[in-house]
Amino acid sequence: MSKSIAQVVDLIDDPKIIAKYEEYHRNAWPEVDTKRKAIGIERMEIFRSVNHLFMYLTVPDDFDFERDPEKFKGSPRNKEWNDIMSSYMQKVPQADDGDLWHVTSLAFDSEWFEK
Repeated sequence: MSKSIAQVVDLIDDPKIIAKYEEYHRNAWPEVDTKRKAIGIERMEIFRSVNHLFMYLTVPDDFDFERDPEKFKGSPRNKEWNDIMSSYMQKVPQADDGDLWHVTSLAFDSEWFEK
């Protein structure tokens, strides 16, 4: 079984920064993708509306959002990736202190009605 996790963050509202962010993601580093899979992220999708990002993750049921992403940061190459991406972002007001991304809550799931 799998579960979903969604997060939001804002990019700095500058067309050049947004273009750089998207260019990096069109050419994501292989080491970053390998590490993503190794920590259990089955699928990652990031949607953008203007400068707002919405990340949707599919992870195993036992994925621990507090524990497992920390494993991603352990590699120097992944730290470099995170540092670059973070330089393009600004936290949303709902994000906890020290966090850029804010984990959202589930408001609706069509599967609630398919039982």
